[in-house]
Amino acid sequence: MKKLTYLVLSLFSTYAFAQETTKDRLYSIISTLASDEMKGREIGTLENDNAAKYIAKLFEENKLDYCTGNSYLVPFNYKGKTVYNVCGIKKGKSEKTLGFSGHFDHIGTKAGGEDTVFNGADDNASGISTLVGISDYFKNKNPEFSLVFMAFNGEEKGLLGSQAIADDPKLDNVFGNLTALFNFEMLATPSEFGKNAVYITGDEYSDMKDLFNKQTVNDLKIHPDPYASEQLFYRSDNVSFVKKKIIAHSISTVDMSAVQHYHQLNDDVNVVDFTNLSEIVTNFAKTIEKLTPKNFDPKYTEEVNFN
Repeated sequence: MKKLTYLVLSLFSTYAFAQETTKDRLYSIISTLASDEMKGREIGTLENDNAAKYIAKLFEENKLDYCTGNSYLVPFNYKGKTVYNVCGIKKGKSEKTLGFSGHFDHIGTKAGGEDTVFNGADDNASGISTLVGISDYFKNKNPEFSLVFMAFNGEEKGLLGSQAIADDPKLDNVFGNLTALFNFEMLATPSEFGKNAVYITGDEYSDMKDLFNKQTVNDLKIHPDPYASEQLFYRSDNVSFVKKKIIAHSISTVDMSAVQHYHQLNDDVNVVDFTNLSEIVTNFAKTIEKLTPKNFDPKYTEEVNFN
């Protein structure tokens, strides 16, 4: 992927793009995170730290409150080094909270060859652009729910960041009010269900899908998990919150039966369908705006495994 010379400017971008859930906005976010300069955002690297700081800047533009302390950066330890998750809150009319998350780390680089960077545009710059796009939408709004936005680190090394933040006692007050978490994982390409459609992992484990679909706008639909046999519900960052008995599912569009860019060098900005992604982000945000603690209070079924 060609290097993006505006990366440094993007890291310190100002208010200009805030509140715009557009293709240009999504392109700016994904192409920055998935640039060659980010060197695959592997946890423990300078580039991974830069990615965290970039996301924190986006949260600052949208005037989110800190989740804890005096920074959006929430530190944890990785092999003796301080690394970061990123967390921000939009206060709503209720203390009841909806969560939106995705991991920003990827798998780094390889030695030799013309292309050496695993850019991770779909995995998972697309998920980060989705949660930031929802944050953009609510910047000047007063939602019924409070909203917490979390960018996790270390997913590729074993869900490390989501486990660290879920277990952080400084965030107990936030997670104690968390009604449900939407974890965004790979939304760059249309799903096998077509445009403006996503699927939810582990849909049989709660009624979240059904409650959400009752409120969706512009024909957005969450479909059941077509890859249930792969147990994706227990393999992504949502499971760190499932263990706390918080409703938490991953939302995705990736066609696991046909995907050819997963953990490959060609997972760059060229794989992203920005028209479809911007439609999903906008319609998701508009649906969230309709949700209230009265019409959206999902519960787990008896089938879920909390261990």
